[in-house]
Amino acid sequence: MCFLSVEGSSRWSNLYLAYKTLGVVFGGLVTSPLYVYPSMNLKSPTENDYLGIYSIMFWTLTLIGVVKYAYIALKADDHGEGGTFALYSLLCRHVNIGILSSKRNDSNPGISHSCQYEGPQKPSRLARFFEGSVVARRVLLFIAMLGMCMLIGDGILTPAISVLSAMDGLRAPFPSVSKSLVEGLSAIVLIVLFLLQKYGTSRVSFLFSPIMGTWTLTTPMVGIYGIIQHYPSIFKALSPHYIIHFFLRNGKEGWLLLGGTVLCITGSEAMFADLGHFNQRSIQMAFLFTIYPSLVLTYAGQTAYLIKHPNDHDDGFYKFVPTTVYWPMFIIATLAAIVASQSLISATFSVIKQSVVLDYFPRVKVVHTSPNKEGEVYSPEVNYILMVLCVAVILIFGDGKDIGNAFGVVVSLVMLITTILLTLVMVMIWRKPLLLVGLYFVVFFTMEGAYVSAVFTKIPEGGWIPFAISFILALIMFGWFYGRQRKIEYEMTHKIDLETLSMLLSDPGIQRVPGMCFFYSNIQDGLTPILGHYIKNMRSMHKITVFTTLRYLLVPKVAPNERIVIKKLGLKGVYGCLIQYGYADSLNLEGDDLVSQVTDSLQALIENHSGLLPSVPLSIEEELLELETAKLTGIVHIRGKARFYIGKNSTLFDKAMLAFYEVLHNNCRSALPALGIPLPQRIEVGMLYEA
Repeated sequence: MCFLSVEGSSRWSNLYLAYKTLGVVFGGLVTSPLYVYPSMNLKSPTENDYLGIYSIMFWTLTLIGVVKYAYIALKADDHGEGGTFALYSLLCRHVNIGILSSKRNDSNPGISHSCQYEGPQKPSRLARFFEGSVVARRVLLFIAMLGMCMLIGDGILTPAISVLSAMDGLRAPFPSVSKSLVEGLSAIVLIVLFLLQKYGTSRVSFLFSPIMGTWTLTTPMVGIYGIIQHYPSIFKALSPHYIIHFFLRNGKEGWLLLGGTVLCITGSEAMFADLGHFNQRSIQMAFLFTIYPSLVLTYAGQTAYLIKHPNDHDDGFYKFVPTTVYWPMFIIATLAAIVASQSLISATFSVIKQSVVLDYFPRVKVVHTSPNKEGEVYSPEVNYILMVLCVAVILIFGDGKDIGNAFGVVVSLVMLITTILLTLVMVMIWRKPLLLVGLYFVVFFTMEGAYVSAVFTKIPEGGWIPFAISFILALIMFGWFYGRQRKIEYEMTHKIDLETLSMLLSDPGIQRVPGMCFFYSNIQDGLTPILGHYIKNMRSMHKITVFTTLRYLLVPKVAPNERIVIKKLGLKGVYGCLIQYGYADSLNLEGDDLVSQVTDSLQALIENHSGLLPSVPLSIEEELLELETAKLTGIVHIRGKARFYIGKNSTLFDKAMLAFYEVLHNNCRSALPALGIPLPQRIEVGMLYEA
C-alpha cells in the first residue's frame, strides 16, 4: 500500500508539473500557428501544394519534436539540466575535452571532481581525437557558445513575431486599421512587458498555465471545425509520398518554402533547455498528450481552410477562425503571445546568468527576483537591450515574412547544433552502436541541414539579423573567455608563495591593520600576484586575510557541505578559502550570506583546532576573539584587474584577442598596451589591483 501511495503521489506530481510546463516551456511552440503560414512566400498554391506542406509539418513535428527531443534529447541531461551548454558540460565531465575544466582543477582529494571522467571505459577513438586536438576542442566550445547565443537571439525574435502576429488580428474586422498602427501597438505591448520584468515572473506566473492551457485546448477545437467544414480528408496528407510529390512538382521553390515550414517546430529547443525547471517525465507527458495533438489538429484545420481558400495564406490563422468566436480567440491569442514572449525573455536571463557565472560573458548585473526560486533572475542591462532590439525588429522590419525569415535562421541552427552535440554524446558517452548513431545523424542532419540551407537563402531578406547578433555574442563570449584564461596563466606564472609573503610582512614598515580582507584569485596553489603590489603600495595588510579562490564545477549545483573549504596557510591570520559553485548556483561574493558562511567556516576550523601549526602560538580563544573583532571592524573585498603587456614575438591573434578582452573588461584606453601602443605615465606592473 505504501508503494502504491508513493507511486500515485509521484504520478500526480508529474501531472501537476506537466500542467505548469504549458505556461513556461511550450509558449513559443504552441503559438507557432499564428505566424507559420503568413511567413511563407506562397505563389498561387494548389490543393496538392497545401497537402505537401502539411505533410512536411506533420513529419517535422513527429521526427524532431517527438523522436529527437521528447525521447532522445531529454535523456542527455547534465544532472537534470538541459540545453546546448548542458550537452557540452556533459561531454567535458566524461571526456577530457573541456578547455574550462582543464584550467580549473583542484588538487584537494577531499573535493569531488564532478567535471572529470568518471567512467571505467577507455575513451573512444573520437574522444581521443578531441583530447589531442586543441583546435577541435576550441571549435566544439565555439559551437556550444553559438548554440547559447542562438537561444538569446530566440529571446529577441519570439516576442516580436508572436505579439505582432497576434495584434495583426485587428486588421481583419477593422480594415481601416493600418499596418503602422498594428506595429505601434505591438511595440507598446512589448515595452510594457519589458518594463514589468524587474518585478519578476512569480507574481503573474499563476496566469501563464491557464492561458496557455486555454489556447492549447481551443485552437485544436477550431482546427477540428475547419477540418469538418472545409476538407474532411486532410489526414491523407500524413502519407510521406505527398512530400516527395511536393518537391518534384515545385523544385527550387518548394525547397525555399522550407524556410517558412521550419517555424512549425520553433520553441522545441525549450523542451530541452528548460529541463532543469521540471523533469523529463512531466515534459514528455505535456508534449505528447497536449502540445503535439494540439499542433497536429490546428495545422490540419488551417490547411483544410486554405485548400478551399488558397489565397488567404497571408493571414492563415485568423481567417480560419469562425466569426462567432473571433474576438474570444483574438484575446486568447494576444495573451498567449505575451506568455510565449515572457517565457523566452526569462530563458534569456537564465542563459546570460549561466554565461556570466561560467566566465563566458562580461559581468552584467543579475538580480534574483524571487526569494524562493533560485533560477528566477533579471538583468537590467540585458532587459533593456532586448527591449530595444525587439522594438527595433518590429518597427524596422514590421512584415511578418521578414521576421519569419530571421526566426527561421535561429530555429534551424539551434536544432542542427543540438544534433551535432547529441551525436558526440551518443558516441563518446553512451557508446551506442555506430550503425544506430549513424542512422540518427544521417536522418536529422539531412533534415535540419535542408532547413538550414533554405533559411540561409533568406539572409538578405532579414535572416541576417539573428545570425549577426548570435555571431557577435559568440565572439564576445569567446574573447572574454580567452582573456580570462590568459589572466589565469599570468597569475600562475607570477604567483607569490608563503615564503615571499612572510618576507614582505617582516618589513618593519608593513603594518597589520584591524579588519578582514578577502583577496580573490583564480589560482589555488599559491597566492595572487596582486598581493605584492597591494602590500608595497598600501604598506599594510589586514589582521585577518582570506585568499579566496572561486572554482567552477561542470555540474548544476554543488552540495552545501562542499561549497566552502577553509584551511590555514601557516601565517598569523592568513587563511585559504575555496568556494565551489555550479552553473545553476547563485553567487554573490559581497553578500552577507556568503560572508557569514565563510566566517562560520573559519570559526569552525579554529574551534576544531584543525590545521593549527606550532609556529603560530595563538590559543583558540585568542583566534576567535581576533576573528570576531575583524568582523566588527569591517570587511574589504579586493579583486584583480588584469592588464596584459605582450612581447614582440606574440602572434597577431594574441594581440587582437587580448585587446578585445581589455575593451570588454576595462575600457578602450586599456586595450592600447595590449596592441603595443605605449601610454604616457603608465604604471609598469603586470597586474593592477582595485579595492
